[in-house]
Amino acid sequence: MKKAYVFPGQGAQFSGMGKDLYENNAEAKALFDKANEILGFNITEIMFGGTADELKQTKVTQPAVFLHSVILAKVMGIEPAAVAGHSLGEFSALVAAGALSFEDGLRLVSKRAMAMQKCCESQPGGMAAILGLDDTKVEQVCEEIDGVVVAANYNCPGQLVISGADEAVDAACVKLKEAGAKRALRLPVGGAFHSPLMEAARAELEQAIAEVEFKTPVCPIYQNVDAKPQTDPEIIKTNLIAQLTAPVRWTQIAKNMIADGVDEFTELGPGTVLQGLIKKADANAVVESKATM
Repeated sequence: MKKAYVFPGQGAQFSGMGKDLYENNAEAKALFDKANEILGFNITEIMFGGTADELKQTKVTQPAVFLHSVILAKVMGIEPAAVAGHSLGEFSALVAAGALSFEDGLRLVSKRAMAMQKCCESQPGGMAAILGLDDTKVEQVCEEIDGVVVAANYNCPGQLVISGADEAVDAACVKLKEAGAKRALRLPVGGAFHSPLMEAARAELEQAIAEVEFKTPVCPIYQNVDAKPQTDPEIIKTNLIAQLTAPVRWTQIAKNMIADGVDEFTELGPGTVLQGLIKKADANAVVESKATM
């Protein structure tokens, strides 16, 4: 058996996330308490009992999803053969595989969230899910649009998310529907994630990543930027820096992991999104999702 652990990104958060870990496990409680200290605010209060709106703030969402995933991985004592994470989830994967410490991972995620928030305010934009069209067709239409709009998340065959300036995304949605997309659906996100509009956030995070020590992970991490299994800390760093303005190649990650012999996937943290995406990449994949022990 070759078992991979995968980690979700923003959007999977829910009120009550991680609460049972906190209440039933001393190690988990200690890590959550340490997180409150590092962040300088009581994130556990929002995670365990916050409103949907409170949880939706980027500065809360990203550390919350990261903490739920990473603390669950730590108390389970996982021994992965491979790891991957979707967007923000890549940071969770790096901590779970021992490439980053818990503390450094959390600080980077917090800085990433703040930098993205700032970027969204100065460079407004949005994202849209495009269903039922070939990837290459979506890329082609995006290239023909005036203004910034790019393929941002290759989620599974027939599901791609585009990202960019609001007018360009709207124009692309119209053209993509004309080209035969089943749906072109604007997403409730506050910015153009994984597009060139995130350049200021990428530059800010690059500085923070450069100052952190990365170790060789216990197993390969399939990274968003190139979908390839990486173990060299310097390459991991470079790919992580590029991540904010580059697409998430999740379809390719799932296919590459399966081609490399992974036969079981466990999604750790809130939600079940990745489980569904992996199933769409390969109907025979064995997948499960765990939000608690």
